[in-house]
Amino acid sequence: MVMKFTIQRETLLQPITQVVGVVERRQTLPVLANFLISARGGKLSITGTDMEVELITTVDAEVESEGETTVPARKLVDIVRMLPEGVNITAVAEGDKMAVSSGKGRYTLATLPATEFPATDQVETLETINIQEDRLKNLLDKTAFAMANQDVRYYLNGLLFDFYDNRLSTVATDGHRLAMCDHDSEIGVAEERQLIVPRKGVLELSRMLSDSKDPVELALGKNHVRLVKGSTVFTSKLIDGRFPEYRAVVPKGTDRHIKIDRDAFVRALQRASILSNEKYKGVRLEASNGLVKIIAHNPQHEEAIEELEADLNFDQLAIGFNVVYLLEALTAIDAETVLMELKDANSSCLISAESGGNDRHVVMPLKL
Repeated sequence: MVMKFTIQRETLLQPITQVVGVVERRQTLPVLANFLISARGGKLSITGTDMEVELITTVDAEVESEGETTVPARKLVDIVRMLPEGVNITAVAEGDKMAVSSGKGRYTLATLPATEFPATDQVETLETINIQEDRLKNLLDKTAFAMANQDVRYYLNGLLFDFYDNRLSTVATDGHRLAMCDHDSEIGVAEERQLIVPRKGVLELSRMLSDSKDPVELALGKNHVRLVKGSTVFTSKLIDGRFPEYRAVVPKGTDRHIKIDRDAFVRALQRASILSNEKYKGVRLEASNGLVKIIAHNPQHEEAIEELEADLNFDQLAIGFNVVYLLEALTAIDAETVLMELKDANSSCLISAESGGNDRHVVMPLKL
C-alpha cells in the first residue's frame, strides 16, 4: 500500500514541532520514537505518544493516496526544519520506507508499520467542561513549578485538579512548598472530583496552551483527562493515588505579617543567592524595625547581606528559607506588594499578593 501526500513546509512544521514534545528519547518500544502519520480525506493526522501522554493534531494536505505509517519523529522534525521556508514537501510511504522530497532534496526514512503503534485507550468521559484557554494556562503557570520530580510519593509527581463547589483549583507540592491557584469563576461541574495529572502531561499541556480567550474543552475521565483545542487533541493518563489534604497545610493563626515590594525583594534574593550554599540554597531573613535583612553564607566563608524596607506588624523575627522556593513563589505572584504571613521561625510561611489574588504559596522554613 502506497501513501502519498504533499504539504507546505510551514503547515507541517508547526504540528510536528508540537507533537514531538511527547515523544520519549529513551523508549522501551522502538515504535514510540516514531510519529503515527495518517493521510485521509484531505487531512494529515500526526500522533505522538509515550504511553502516558498522547498528542494528536490534524492539518490540511493534498492527499494523493490514503494510508498510514510511522516515521522517526525527531529525524522528520529536523529535516523539515532545515528546509527553506515556503517550499512544498511530498512524502511517499511504501513498504518499510518513506521518501520525503522537496526541490532537489530527497530523504528516505525507515518506517515501522502503523499496526505496531499503540492504540489510544478509549477515554470513558465522566464529564466535559469548557474553560477559557488563558485561564487554564494561568492555573498551570501559577502552580506547576511546585510539583515534585521523581519523588517516591508518586502522587506528588503531578498537579492536582480539584473540582469542588462548582469551582476548580490547581495544587502542587513537593513536600517542602505548596502552590495553589483558584479559577475565578464557576466551572459548571456536576460533582466533586480530584484528578492528578502527571508531571509530563502538565508540562506538555502548558506548552500547548496560549493566552487566547477562546474556550477549550476538557473531558474528565476515570483514568484519563483529554483536552481538545481546535484541531489538536491532548490525552493524559492520570496518577492513581490520593493527593495530600492540602488545605490542612495552609498556615493558620499567622499573626506576624511582612509587606514588601515584590520586585525589590526578588532582585535582592537573586543577588544574595549567588553566595548561598550550593547544596541547601539557604538564606536567612532577619526582620525588625521596618527592615528585612537578607543574609547568605557558603562553606567558602563568603557572605551576602541585603537590606530592604518593609512594613512589619511585629518587633523582630529571624527565619531561614530555601531561596529557590522563595523566588519561584514570588515570581508566580502578579503584584507590586506581597504579603508574607508567619507564626514563628519554625512554622511555614504563606505568601500571597497583598491585594488578594487567586494564588497562594506555602514555603516551609529551613534550619540554618
